[in-house]
Amino acid sequence: MRRRSSEPPAGRGLRRLLSRSPDRDDATPGGARTSVAAVADSAGLLGLIDARGMAEVPLPEIQDTTPPGVLEAVREIIGEVRRDGDAALRHMARRFDGATLEDLAVPPAACAAALETLEPAVRDALELAAERIEEFHRTLREPDHVWSRQGVTVRSLRIPVDRAGLYVPGGRAAYPSTVLMTAIPARVAGVASLALCVPPRPDGTVAPVTLAAAALAGVQEVYAVGGAGAVAALAYGTGTIPRVDLIAGPGNVYVAVAKQEVAGVVGVPSAFAGPSEVVVVADRSAPAELAAVDLIVQAEHGPDGMACLVTWDPDVAEAVGAEVVAAAAVAPRRAEIEATLSSSGYAIVVEDQRQAAEVVNRIAPEHLQLMVAEPEELVPLVRHAGAIFCGQNAPASLGDYLAGPSHVLPTGRTARFASALGVADFCRRTHVISAEEDALLSLGPAVETLATAEGLPAHAASMRRRLDRLRGGDPAGTRP
Repeated sequence: MRRRSSEPPAGRGLRRLLSRSPDRDDATPGGARTSVAAVADSAGLLGLIDARGMAEVPLPEIQDTTPPGVLEAVREIIGEVRRDGDAALRHMARRFDGATLEDLAVPPAACAAALETLEPAVRDALELAAERIEEFHRTLREPDHVWSRQGVTVRSLRIPVDRAGLYVPGGRAAYPSTVLMTAIPARVAGVASLALCVPPRPDGTVAPVTLAAAALAGVQEVYAVGGAGAVAALAYGTGTIPRVDLIAGPGNVYVAVAKQEVAGVVGVPSAFAGPSEVVVVADRSAPAELAAVDLIVQAEHGPDGMACLVTWDPDVAEAVGAEVVAAAAVAPRRAEIEATLSSSGYAIVVEDQRQAAEVVNRIAPEHLQLMVAEPEELVPLVRHAGAIFCGQNAPASLGDYLAGPSHVLPTGRTARFASALGVADFCRRTHVISAEEDALLSLGPAVETLATAEGLPAHAASMRRRLDRLRGGDPAGTRP
C-alpha cells in the first residue's frame, strides 16, 4: 500500500483514524464492509480517513446487514402481535414509549381539530409543501400502455393497491413532513384507504402537528402505535387495525427490519428506509459553515445514522471539522448530534473528483450533497445515491420538506438498487392480452414447439386444439 508522506493534520474538529488496509489478510473479503480501526486521538467529532494514494479506500462500516440481536428482537415482537393483537400493542406502548393507551385509534375529529387549531404559519408551510409534493408526483403517473404486434395486443394497466399502511417516526421529534411524503404519493397513485401508524408520546397522544398533516393529506385512519409492532399490526391486522396490502415509510433499524420480515405478506418498497445518512462532497468553494451544518442536519435525527465529508482538499476537511464541533456545541439536539458523529461521522480526504465519486458509489448514501464549484461535472460519475443535491443553494433540507420528491429514500446501501418512494411503489401492473385468429395461426406452432420441448404436453395441446379448430380439423384432437 502506497501512501503520501504529507498528511493533513488532525485539527480540533477531526480525530485521526488508523485505517485498515484492504490489502491485509484480515480485510473484509470482497471489499464489503471494510472496517476502519482504532482512533489515534480523541479530538473532534469527525474521524479522519486519509485515502490519498490508496488503491482502495478503507471506508467506515456501512449498515448493509442487520446489527446483532435486532432480527431476533423483531421476530419476537412480530410473534407477540400476531398472537396477542391489541393487547401486545398496548404492552409495547408501555414498554417502549412509556405510554398507557386505552384506544389505539386516534379519532378523525382529533385530526381535523389539530388542523383547524394549527399555528397559521405552520399550516401555510404544510400546505405549500403538500401542494409541491402533489404537483411533482402527478408528473410521475404513468398512463396505461398498449403494445400490438402480429395480431397480439397487450394492454398494461396501472392499478393501485386497495389499502396502504404508512409508518411515520415519532418519539424524539414530530415528523409531519413524513406524513405528506408518504400519504400524498399514495393518494396520487389512487390508493383508496390509508392507515397511518405513529408512536405515541408518553402521555399517550400523538403530536398535534402530525395529526394536522394527516388531515391535510387525506389519511383516513391514524393509530398511536410505533416500532416493529406497528409494522406487524399493519401486515397481519389486529382487533383495532385492519391489515393492509402495502407498508411504506421510514423508521429506525427495528422498523426497517420488521418491514423486511413481513415482505411477501404485504408489499414493501425495496429500499431499506432506515437511519438517516448524508455524504457532503466539498471543495474550496464551499463555505465550511454550510458544509458543517449540512452534516449536522442528518446527524440530529439520532442514533445509527451516518454523516460523511468527502474532499480532495485537506484544508477543507480541517475547516469543516472545526465548524462541526462549534455548531454541535450550541445545537439544541447536541446529544443526538455528538452521539451520531462520534460513532459514524467521517472526513475522507481523497485524491481527486474521480476518487470522490468512487467513495460515494461505494457508500451509496441516502443524501448526497455536491458542494463544489461545478457540481454538474460530478453528477454523471454518481451511480448510487438516493437523492443528489447540487451546489450551495440546494441543501438536503430543501428535499426534506418541499422540493417535491418524497424524502423517504433508500439507506443502508440500498440506493444501489432502490429509489425514492413514489407513485409506482403503490401500484401494480396488470397485463391484458388478446389475440386475433391470424395471430394464433402464425404464432401458435412456436408455442406448441416450446411447450413440447419443456415436457409440458397439456400446454402444447392447449394450443394445438385451437389450431386444429381454426384449420377446420378435429376440435377434440389428440388428448395430451
